[in-house]
Amino acid sequence: MTTPTRIGAFRVERLLGAGSFATVWLAYDPALADRVAVKVLADNWSHDLRVRERFLDEARLLRRLDDDRLVRVHGVGELPDGRPYAVLAWADGGSLRDRLARGPLPVGRALTVLDEIAAGVAVLHRHRVVHRDLTPSNVLFHSGPDGERVLIADLGLAKALASASGLTARAGTPGYMAPEQNEPLAVVDTRADVFGLGRLGLRLLGRGGRADAEPAASRLRAGVPAGVDSVLRRATAVRPADRYPDADAFRQALRRAVAGGPALVRARRAPRAGQVVAAVAVALTVAGTGAGDAARPDPAGAVGRSGPLTVVLPAGWRAEGTGWAGQYGDDGDLEPALVISPDPGSWAVDPGLPGAFVGLSAGTARRTGPAGFLAERPHADCAGAPPRHSRQGGVEWTVVTFTCPTGRPVIVEAAGLAPGRAGLLYVQLVPPAGAGADFVDGVLAGVRAG
Repeated sequence: MTTPTRIGAFRVERLLGAGSFATVWLAYDPALADRVAVKVLADNWSHDLRVRERFLDEARLLRRLDDDRLVRVHGVGELPDGRPYAVLAWADGGSLRDRLARGPLPVGRALTVLDEIAAGVAVLHRHRVVHRDLTPSNVLFHSGPDGERVLIADLGLAKALASASGLTARAGTPGYMAPEQNEPLAVVDTRADVFGLGRLGLRLLGRGGRADAEPAASRLRAGVPAGVDSVLRRATAVRPADRYPDADAFRQALRRAVAGGPALVRARRAPRAGQVVAAVAVALTVAGTGAGDAARPDPAGAVGRSGPLTVVLPAGWRAEGTGWAGQYGDDGDLEPALVISPDPGSWAVDPGLPGAFVGLSAGTARRTGPAGFLAERPHADCAGAPPRHSRQGGVEWTVVTFTCPTGRPVIVEAAGLAPGRAGLLYVQLVPPAGAGADFVDGVLAGVRAG
């Protein structure tokens, strides 16, 4: 394939991808002074009026919906040979397919991505549009000032519900396509997308990373909240009537399953204390997650950030995460949270690693106070010291230290109200070996809201 030097007013830089119907190029837009993705109809389809119209329909639909959870369209044009092209916002983080090719996402991050995919599909459903081809290739990532966003792309098969029957083009991707999409004259509605969401869930959370695996608990990876398997089972039911009615209903069911994760995991597996804290950590953080330096964090050192939540990191520690599973703000988005550790991705499952989960929840602050919140988080096999109070970083913290006979030897639970009614700050900390209250207070002193 020869790389064009220009497409319209855009200077082409490199190929982003090629499919059966179109080729996508990374290009520079001098008017916007930014990079864009230019999607060009494939030459062998340029004279097929049905395909040409479907190509333009996608651009028109994305332009009309114009939502942060969907790939945005800046404009359309036509090459000298008559082929249409669409100028799209560039998703600089690549596709979910690209990321899964490098290996499975951490369970927490996988749950976040699935939740965000469902939110994007829910936008379509609210506008009475069914996507019909939800696959890892059609889930993109875009970085921005507020962190990374998940985008739904490739609406070339999307149809308005009024016309989404078998009389329209029957197409989709095997492994993700609902059974009724293979049936002539079948009505294809929002429940077909629910099936696709369930298959994506299996691809993200299944042991073998396969979309066509049975949605049973035994097929899901360790650390997945126990209720999630029931959500995926219902979503991938053969009969549309047995599935969730739309993407929003699927998303709400997934959230409830994740929020109930720790209790369900404990009830099924009866883990030891060290395993309980690992399960809690996995279920609490839904963003991707050696012994560390026991010195107090340097206030001028590296900082982890999730929305308004910031944490000064101990030397050698890193931060990952964008949201707190089961905790949702008034805007419906996940409330901010981080995992900090020398190896954030392994902390939840490696009892030898120090680290911490740090979250901020306005909703929890309206429901209970710091002492009440900590009372909801016992460690049954551990001995808890009497609560102490420590004023750090302008926050009055309630701190409880647990000493455990197995697993992680020390677990510290701390909570306090952020200034200005920003919410309840929560820290679950496993300090480095030999570290004492000074290290704990140093971490708490570096936690900020706003």
